[in-house]
Amino acid sequence: MLTEIEYKKLAWHSRRGMLELDLLLLPFVERHLSGLNGADQLLYQRLLSEEDQDLFAWLLMREPAPDAELQRMVGLIRQGIAG
Repeated sequence: MLTEIEYKKLAWHSRRGMLELDLLLLPFVERHLSGLNGADQLLYQRLLSEEDQDLFAWLLMREPAPDAELQRMVGLIRQGIAG
């Protein structure tokens, strides 16, 4: 589980400088990140290491993420913002 400092760091890194990504990532972080298991929290952190243009394409389903784990996290984010 994330410490408060780790959570705040991930929340800060979720601010991407692209309004479209901010609108997708920040609500997910606020509503769901703390409830994810440790492995999924690490996966989210890994997702944030990707380039903004790639994240944008994956989250808008313009192209699939390069591996199944990232695809699953993209799906969780898309479900989280829809739910």
